[in-house]
Amino acid sequence: MLIQQLKQAIEGLLFVAETPLTEQQLVEHFAPENVSRKQVRQVLEELQQDYQERGVQLVNVASGYRFQTRHELGDIISRLWQEKPARYSQALLETLALIAYRQPITRGDIEEIRGVSVSSSIMKTLQERGWIKVVGHREVPGRPQLYATTAEFLDYFSLRDLSELPAIPEPATKAKQPEQIAQIKLEITAERATNEES
Repeated sequence: MLIQQLKQAIEGLLFVAETPLTEQQLVEHFAPENVSRKQVRQVLEELQQDYQERGVQLVNVASGYRFQTRHELGDIISRLWQEKPARYSQALLETLALIAYRQPITRGDIEEIRGVSVSSSIMKTLQERGWIKVVGHREVPGRPQLYATTAEFLDYFSLRDLSELPAIPEPATKAKQPEQIAQIKLEITAERATNEES
């Protein structure tokens, strides 16, 4: 099979596939034509270059390669649908963030960090979306479930793996100590006095 034909075939497959396709799945699809993984990788790289400046991009997410629209076009594209996208509560997003950054984590850990209880509906919603799953039990009394994110979570947020999560900003510096505040007041007072004298 010629590279141009292979490129067209892979482009077509990725457009019609309901889920992302991995390099290995693409190689297996072309098994009768004896296409190598190196050829598939080369074609995928070319397609990524071809679509780099277009409204649609070929991206590599946790489950494989897929075509998706550019993030910056989201507001314009969303006007096609009258139905509003789901809005998630602050509590749900905080819970999801804690699971993503601290996994595996128990519900009790989440409640301890947030300082409030986590409603069952939040955990149910996250599981129904396929964003989190139970990955085991902590070996303590009661054996609470341990939660972690899924490949669907990574795909939804266009991530290949958890290392691509944005960095958490450092907390603001601690309030100045009383001695530092007193010193600053003295300096301001001295500066005013100097300005008034001149």
